[in-house]
This record gives sequence, C-alpha cells and structure tokens, in this order.
Amino acid sequence: MAVKPTIPKGTRDFLPDEVAKRNYIFNTIRLSFQKYGFRPIETPSFEMSSTLIGKYGDEGDRLIFRILNSGDKLLKADVNALENRELPKFSNSLSEKALRYDLTVPFARFVVQHQNELAFPFKRYQIQPVWRADRPQHGRYQEFYQCDADVVGSESLIYEIDFVLLFDEVLSALKIPDFTIKINNRKILTGIAEVTGESTRIIDLTVALDKLDKIGADGVINELRAKGISESSIQKMKPLFSITGQNEEKLKVMKTFLTSSTVGQKGIEELEYIINTVNELGLNRANLDVDFTLARGLNYYTGAIFEVKANGVNMGSICGGGRYDNLTETFGLKNMSGVGISFGADRIYDVLDELELFPTESENILQVMFVNFGTKEQQRSLKWVQQLRSIGVSCELYPSSNKLQKQMKYANDIKAKFVALIGEEEYENNSIQLKNMETGEQSSTDLNGLLKMFK
Repeated sequence: MAVKPTIPKGTRDFLPDEVAKRNYIFNTIRLSFQKYGFRPIETPSFEMSSTLIGKYGDEGDRLIFRILNSGDKLLKADVNALENRELPKFSNSLSEKALRYDLTVPFARFVVQHQNELAFPFKRYQIQPVWRADRPQHGRYQEFYQCDADVVGSESLIYEIDFVLLFDEVLSALKIPDFTIKINNRKILTGIAEVTGESTRIIDLTVALDKLDKIGADGVINELRAKGISESSIQKMKPLFSITGQNEEKLKVMKTFLTSSTVGQKGIEELEYIINTVNELGLNRANLDVDFTLARGLNYYTGAIFEVKANGVNMGSICGGGRYDNLTETFGLKNMSGVGISFGADRIYDVLDELELFPTESENILQVMFVNFGTKEQQRSLKWVQQLRSIGVSCELYPSSNKLQKQMKYANDIKAKFVALIGEEEYENNSIQLKNMETGEQSSTDLNGLLKMFK
C-alpha cells in the first residue's frame, strides 16, 4: 500500500481561494509601502550561516534552520568537537549555510554589500518567506511570510512616526476593527537595568520582561530569580509591572523612575516626540499604547520598538519592529542607523479569517464559464471566450461535452459568477444564454451585447 504523502509540520499547502486571500493581504500592504516611498528588493532564501548566527540572541540562534553541507564537505566535519560535546562548533562544521530567520539581518548584509549602488537614506520593502525551527502551534509556523519595510542611513524619528502611521493605514485598510500598537524604547530598558543595579544583565532582564503578557508578573519575577537577578533589583522593578493610565501619565512616572539614567531619559524624550507628533497627525483605528515591559526578543534593537496586536482575537503579535543602530556594523559598515517594521501576513490572514473580514472580491472567482454542447458549439464558444479575455474578463470553456448537470456542478464548485450557454438554437441564431449563478436570472444576448455588458 502506498504511503500517504505529507508535508513537514509547521508548513502548509494553500488552495486557490486561500492564495487569492493571501494576495489580497500582500497587495494591500504593498500599496501602502509604495505610497510611503519604499522600493522593493529580494534576497536569497538562504544565507551563509556566519551572516545569521549571533544576530538574534541565544534563543533566536536555536531556531535557525541549518542546511547540511553536501558531498566531500561533510568529510571536513569537526569530529573532535562532537567528542568534546562542543555542539555549536560541531554544528558549524557541518553547515555553511542556513535558511533566513528574518528579512532584517539579510537586509543589513545587502546594504553593506551594495552600499556603493544605493542612495541613502535607503528605503526598501520586501515580501518573502522566512523559516524558524519553532514548535508549531496556532498562529506560529515554521515557514511563513514577512512583509518588511526598513530605512537605513538616518537617525531621524520621522521614520518611526511614518511606521506608526503605516501600521494604522494597512490594518485599517484590511478592516481589522480594534488593534493596539504597543511602543517602547530599548534605551528605557537599558535605563531600567542601570537604575536597578543590573547593567550587565540587560539581556536577561529584557527576555524576562518581554514575557509579562504571557506569564504574568509572578512568572516574570520567578524567571528573574532563576536567572540570578538580585532580590533588591526585583523589588525596585516591581512597580513597573503595574504602570497604568494615559501615555503621558506613564511617561511621567517613568521619567521620575529613570531620573539618574541619562540613556533612559533619552529614550523617554524620543518616545514623547513620537507620541506627540502621532497625536497631532491622528490615527484611523489604532490605539497607540506605551508599554515599558515590551522588549522584543531580538538583541539588535537599540531605540524605539513596536508590537501590534489585534484585540479580541486569540493571537500573538501580528506586526513588530524597531530601531537598530549597529546591525550593519557587524558586517563592517559603521554609522548606518536603521529602523524597520514587519507585518506577519500569516497571522493577519488568521485574524481576518476568524473575524470573517475577507471581502468576496478577494476570492479567485471566474467571471464566465462556457458550457460545452459539442464540436461546432465548442468552436463558437472558443472564439467568444477569446473575445472576452481580450477585454480582461476571466473565463473558460468546459473541456468536454459532458452532461449539463456535471458542467453546472463544476461551475458551482469554482464559484463562476456567470454560466454562458451556446446550444444548437443559440448557435443558429448567433446568440448566447447568460445565467447569473447568484440570482438564477437568465437572459439572451449576442456577442456585442456580451462584450458591452462586461466592459
């Protein structure tokens, strides 16, 4: 017995209607990216391992899909490293390449490699798949698409403001009724580490704080203790877990908390400018919310950080991003600050699907299907099909003269809007019967009438 074929966990096949809905999301995002002056690029699906490893922190590095060396290169594997249980070193000797984990680090490599061909500030958008060896679950896949927009070559906060507006424009255009753009600044998190006496433990602090909405205050405190953060530091940090009020009130509390931290005060100043300017410009549907526990797990962020959630839906963040000042420096190019955001198209799809927000126009619906009544009618139908296609109408002719019931079922299955019938009588009269599959109404016309109707 043949084994039923399967696909790897965390990946999916997409049927025609699903692809059409995904394209609706991609096209909506792409249109806004272009409106804001971003230009498209593409990068390879896999990079050199050295490009990716070490850019995402320990947790991120563990989720990178490695590509096994082939042929004689496998003979060069470091067996001694395996015997000494130096697993990272052994792994590196087996794999020179890896599937990209995100689009940002490959973009930094792209900027450095093509710096003499680009005009700065350089604004790019990119819509391509990425891969992560994460545990598959609802809203979390091992292969998924990211829709990124980034600017490099400027420290101006104008771009942070643009990205808040972009989140709002795209998700409003997709008709998501209620969503929150969370915003913080990594300088504030650095300030918190300074004030609590844990400047050397900034990564441990941010990783734990970033889990507040998942494991709660007690869970964060337990994790901080497990990482060896002192009890006095934890007690100083506790009030941060329950800061409430309007954004202005939150910023005022944090400004007082970070009085002794110069870098923390700089982060507050940047947040105030972004929030005040966005308030002046106005938002469509988004709620902009300062969240001082928002950390984002990626270590390369240095300034403003963003995360977007659809409210009332059991789903993690659907968008994210932030400012990174030193990413291109890891590839040899200094003083090239950047900021970028990413729309999680797969999670956005799940949100739209759950809330039934996909418009019917997003479905890949055939406009006209011609019924096949036989040889001479088929030849006439083919000519009329071609005439309709020439004016941009999607149509097709059923391939054989099967029973009418079978052909009509096919039209229903593919959701054809109209069915065109050229039987013997219509052939003699040079006419056609056109049936509206939604209303059931049927009318008679000729080729000119048909073309005029669809024009």
